[in-house]
Amino acid sequence: MKNKKYIITAILGTTILISSCGSEDKKEVIDNSPAVNVKVKTVSEDNSSPFLTVSGKIEAVKSANISTRMMGYVDKIYVGVGDKVRDGQLLMSVNNADVSAQLAQVNAGITEAEAAYTNAEKDYNRYTSLFKENSASQKELDDITANYTMAKARLESAKQMRNGVNAQMGYANIRAPFDGVVTNKFINAGDMANPGMPLLEVESPGNYQVLAMVPESEILAVKNYSEVTVQIKALNKNVKGKVSEVSTSSKNTGGQYLVKVIIDKTDAQILSGMYATVQFPVARKTTNSAIMIPIEAVVKNGQLTGIYTVSQSNTALLRWLRLGRTFGDQVEVLSGLSADEQYIVSAEGKLFNGAKISNQ
Repeated sequence: MKNKKYIITAILGTTILISSCGSEDKKEVIDNSPAVNVKVKTVSEDNSSPFLTVSGKIEAVKSANISTRMMGYVDKIYVGVGDKVRDGQLLMSVNNADVSAQLAQVNAGITEAEAAYTNAEKDYNRYTSLFKENSASQKELDDITANYTMAKARLESAKQMRNGVNAQMGYANIRAPFDGVVTNKFINAGDMANPGMPLLEVESPGNYQVLAMVPESEILAVKNYSEVTVQIKALNKNVKGKVSEVSTSSKNTGGQYLVKVIIDKTDAQILSGMYATVQFPVARKTTNSAIMIPIEAVVKNGQLTGIYTVSQSNTALLRWLRLGRTFGDQVEVLSGLSADEQYIVSAEGKLFNGAKISNQ
């Protein structure tokens, strides 16, 4: 019995010692974990204007993505991004060895057809005179007339084939469709050009429009030719504009309706691609203010999207969100985040649930 008592006492002592060591090790890891420096913002609601306001992107009214109907290697590009071009100016040439060979064959066919037609025309004129003098039969005249008609048709067919080949040659030598500026180049010399593939983008500067998406709850209040205010975020300027088009279908635009706004002439240094906010002269129907957060703060995990918020113990807490429309560099939060909550915009280290953070 005495030996058993010693054994039980030893086991209990060992267990207490192990538990004590484990607790100390765990406590030491937690205490020594470094804090991640983060930048924090507080959620605010966008209720600055009682009028209908939507975001959009500026583009040139006259813009064209230039492509070719030919497949071939790009021989040379004669312009660069930012270059001014004139209507009809040669922009790019695609290797057209196959088309050149077809053109040579067609020209040879035209020469042959012209010779046959000339000979058939002489025979027709000769037999017509002989027939009038009763020196040729009706059968001979009919045969010569048929031969003449076929020769004429073959010549016309050969000329039309040449027109088709010349049209293909036009797709090999790509020219500017109007006066403008080259704004994008999607291919380099030596690359393979495919039919319908965008090669260059040309815009005519001076006239700009805003492409804005209006929700279905508000679209009926937007009318053609109504005057609007356009706020250009990058320039921090307001300019006037006029609604030019209002789409009546949202089939291919995600349940929202496309509205085009022509910007009035202005001295503002507007560029294509700038984000803009369009304020329509109609009262906003919805009374709920939108919660907007920067896109850079959004965390994605598969099909889920969320954001790191700040817990009461000053740690990072991942919150899953349901997002709405995107306006420039901002995205609308439909649920999962409320006003006056703090969220993390950026971090100097890797964030995870429960990570210590330091807001500097």
